[in-house]
Amino acid sequence: MKKLLFNSKKTLLFLFTLSIILISCKDNSMTEDQLIAEAKAIHERVITLDTHNDISIKNFTDSINYTQELNNQVNLPKMIKGGLDVSWLIVYTGQDSLTDEGYAKAYETAISKFNAIRKLTEEIAPNEIELAITSADVRRIIASGKKVAMIGIENGYPIGLDINKVKEFYDLGGRYMSLAHNGHSQLSDSNTGEKDSLWLHNGLSDFGKEVIKEMNKWGIMIDVSHPSKEAMKQMIALSKAPIIASHSSARALCNHSRNLDDEQLEWLKENGGVVQTVAFKSYLNTEKYEARNTALKTIREKIVDSLGIKWYERSEISSLNDSSILEFISNRRKVMTLANGKASTITDFPPAVNVQDFINHIDYLVEKIGIEHVGISSDFDGGGGIEGWNNAAETFNVTLELVRRGYTEEEISMIWSGNLLRVLDEVEAVAKEIQVAE
Repeated sequence: MKKLLFNSKKTLLFLFTLSIILISCKDNSMTEDQLIAEAKAIHERVITLDTHNDISIKNFTDSINYTQELNNQVNLPKMIKGGLDVSWLIVYTGQDSLTDEGYAKAYETAISKFNAIRKLTEEIAPNEIELAITSADVRRIIASGKKVAMIGIENGYPIGLDINKVKEFYDLGGRYMSLAHNGHSQLSDSNTGEKDSLWLHNGLSDFGKEVIKEMNKWGIMIDVSHPSKEAMKQMIALSKAPIIASHSSARALCNHSRNLDDEQLEWLKENGGVVQTVAFKSYLNTEKYEARNTALKTIREKIVDSLGIKWYERSEISSLNDSSILEFISNRRKVMTLANGKASTITDFPPAVNVQDFINHIDYLVEKIGIEHVGISSDFDGGGGIEGWNNAAETFNVTLELVRRGYTEEEISMIWSGNLLRVLDEVEAVAKEIQVAE
């Protein structure tokens, strides 16, 4: 009897091993057409979600809006073509003076963007795109055949010194918020302080700490992509809910202050949060980006001159107002498209930062902190975009590269949306607990 049992176990082990080998052989022998077909099927089934797309209110009018194939990176035709299901549209305000006048101006800008997003979903294209405020909304809207808009707030500066504006922004649909952008706010130090080691608060201000608690209370995810490392540490210590980095990558692969180093990644993992890997050239591969950018400079200067466009270096952008920044981003994209086209005809021209570089960061993050803490963002219409994923119409290429790297459908679903929606649910649950307790 024992001998029979032993042989049975050996047989089962042999059959199991053989099945693994056969599956591996099948995968290895998959043709390019078969791989693409599999990736397309997965892309169709999973919820694709991009946590950071900037907007210009000039694209939310009755005559010019997201129902049209505009010359920007995210709009409904491009989302449909690329299979992007969920776009987090960003209420962004640049950093200005820490004065009542500055706060009032920023608040006016923020409200105009909230209103623009609501106009898109309620008046311009309610049958094509709908605003979601919960993960359940996301799934319901997608099941109805529509695209999904969600709202993130980049820079808490427009709150001013009024704690009640946190709840106001929540009621308007904001579901994540960063407390600083490029420059220290009244709430938090920015990562930009690292350049000269000049800090305003050594992390969070006292009022910023109160805002963190208020965000927990109402269910707004805390975004650590732009604040300083010390501010992030303090946010995690204060928060009762998981945090997110809405558009950052791995500093170990690209040494930029906008990326998260290994220590920050470990904090985020322990907190239960998620880092939304960003497709921003200079945050993915600085050396590759700078080599190509240097080579493109002469071509770019000729195009700028012929088009009569005002060009700004990155160090000059922070001095511009919001509308000028968005206008320059649009002009820059036009110029760089023409320059890249010219470069493609030149032999041995330095290669562009591409989807492979982007997925390298995802691979690193997955290995470092676990797949349940990794997501995807583009920073489209805010400077983001890489070769292969330069607008929403090319979204499939991200899924295709994930399939090439061996990620399963379940893992791809987690990276594209599952992890971020899980954090949103947990933040919402914490908010309910706080509200009941008070």
